[in-house]
Amino acid sequence: MAKTLYCWRSRTEVPMLDEQEWEEIEPLLRAATEQIKHYRAEHGASLSEALEVEHGQDALDRYFQITGFRETDMNALWHRRLRDLGPPCGACGKPLRTPQATFCAACGATVPASSSPGDETV
Repeated sequence: MAKTLYCWRSRTEVPMLDEQEWEEIEPLLRAATEQIKHYRAEHGASLSEALEVEHGQDALDRYFQITGFRETDMNALWHRRLRDLGPPCGACGKPLRTPQATFCAACGATVPASSSPGDETV
């Protein structure tokens, strides 16, 4: 079940997807990426031109169905996988950016060398 946690990219709390939910979203994201590639090849469009055309709506709609949160940027969904986050920061409690993080992107605290990333799970 999606878990609402702080996202260092958007600087707000958003639903993060567990592995079962991610398995539903990832194929939709990959399909949207292929649609962009196809559009570029077919129209000779630049990436910025191709991104102006609506894409990824299936992934955005499924994310909304799962979480109840309306995301508008398909690319943000690539960063909503719970497994990709690290343990909570010892200083502020927000999740570290990755399991290997050596500092907190939210508050700047350094992760003590004695704590091994991945010892705690989010």
